Amino acid sequence: MDFEVNREKKVSDGIAEFFKVKTTEGVELDGWMVKPLDFDPNKKYPVVFMVYGEPASQTVIDNFSAGYNSLYKGNMAQDGYIYISLDNRGTPAPKGSLWRKSIYRNIGQLNIRDQALATQEILKWSFVDNSRIAVWGWSGGGSSTLNLLGQYPQIYKTGIAIAAVANQLLYDNVYQERYMGLPQENLADFENGSPLKYAKNIKGNLLYIHGTGDDNVHYQNAEVLIDEFIKNNVQFQLMSYPNRSHSISEGEGTHEHLKTLFTNYLKLHCPPGGR
Repeated sequence: MDFEVNREKKVSDGIAEFFKVKTTEGVELDGWMVKPLDFDPNKKYPVVFMVYGEPASQTVIDNFSAGYNSLYKGNMAQDGYIYISLDNRGTPAPKGSLWRKSIYRNIGQLNIRDQALATQEILKWSFVDNSRIAVWGWSGGGSSTLNLLGQYPQIYKTGIAIAAVANQLLYDNVYQERYMGLPQENLADFENGSPLKYAKNIKGNLLYIHGTGDDNVHYQNAEVLIDEFIKNNVQFQLMSYPNRSHSISEGEGTHEHLKTLFTNYLKLHCPPGGR
């Protein structure tokens, strides 16, 4: 098996193993993985990727969040999912300036390629079921989820994207221009990194979630994305949470509803368990 397990960390719903995976481009990514509690190397399991991918933060950190999914009702490891997260180039990992600066003017392109090429290596593992590959993310992770589904539909079969930036030109300039430059100078970079450009290519199952009162990633992003889906007859599921902000936390019963929605959709379209 072509990955190296560095260490283990117990979490509430399984054991998070920290590993490295190298892409065909020679880029080595750090990751964590939680295997099913009754893991059998002779069986094949579905993989759920949790992605962020933006230069604002990283997901592969040795803390109590490693391997934890607060949106899943129950226990992913007990139900039979492999849960994985990867840090692509550009994330604030201690890997030097070239790693960090490579994302400049490349959001939605370089980070997506890193994630997808690393996933292709993971698909070679004998215990991975290539027909049950899911990805989910929130905010920048929602954008990455949409980009992965649209740019690499042959890999990702199911996606749950929450509060995503569909068009980088619609996001805060204090953030977007910090990492992408000025649209007056390099408009193509903004367009080529936006999920909107690749929405027509999505073939798998998609659940899109957004709060209509989102004051960070404005609901306008959902509207332009939905229009693009309609224009290209891309079938998907939509859940809008009325007047909820970016955290989708306001209102009685909201978090429980979101967890139930997330879990039911994942189990329906990416069934758990070894086969």
